[in-house]
Amino acid sequence: MPAIDPVAITLGSLQLRWYGLMYVLAFGLGWWLARRRAARPGSGWNAREVDDLLTCVMLGIILGGRLGYVLFYDLAVYLRDPLEIVRIWNGGMSFHGGLLGVLVAFWYFARSRGKSFLAVSDFVAPLVPQGLFFGRIGNFINGELWGKVSDAPWAVVFPAAGPYPRHPSQLYEAALEGALLFVLLWAYAAKPRKPGAVSGFFATGYGIFRFMIEFVRVPDAQLGYLAFGWLTMGQLLCLPLIAVGLWLLLRSVPSPSQAHA
Repeated sequence: MPAIDPVAITLGSLQLRWYGLMYVLAFGLGWWLARRRAARPGSGWNAREVDDLLTCVMLGIILGGRLGYVLFYDLAVYLRDPLEIVRIWNGGMSFHGGLLGVLVAFWYFARSRGKSFLAVSDFVAPLVPQGLFFGRIGNFINGELWGKVSDAPWAVVFPAAGPYPRHPSQLYEAALEGALLFVLLWAYAAKPRKPGAVSGFFATGYGIFRFMIEFVRVPDAQLGYLAFGWLTMGQLLCLPLIAVGLWLLLRSVPSPSQAHA
């Protein structure tokens, strides 16, 4: 792996790290895409609502993602050094924790604006994969969350992981959970869908892709494999996500009587 300085820009004593820059890019592109969705005829959204919603979502992602990582993956370290919780630039964000934070943000926004929870989640779901793409690129630059040892021609040596080439699992996730899921979900959401269908598509797609990639990704050292000698924390957290996603998709399929009505 080429040596990449984790600091992207230095301005005097101010340092902007690549990991933080990826979040800036993700939120910026997400805001632009949200404005595009709101501008569609009959969207039921306006620019002011988009700005307010994304502010809530941003807070949900950062707070939920960080707290989720602390609780799910490495609680002992943060109990020894509580200030490490605020050092987000060192890495350590949980997608599943971020998702819980976002769901709380959806609930608050929906209640305060008189919208349904599913209307809010369906609007935001197509914006999420591009954020995952940038986040995984940030993980790759940080040299964290690497994959298992591999002899594949594209395997990468991560200095912190030892001398052997490994699966660049961060790039696999960027490609599948990020780029591919974005294309599929954006196309799916372009047509009118029943409430919950777009959210269900995202939850199912992300859960399946993440579950698959976990087979070539090294589990967190402090946790290891948690069930049957091969299931990781990431996979266990994906199972309820896939189940909820499939339920939302199935409930959006019209019954035979409705289809012929």
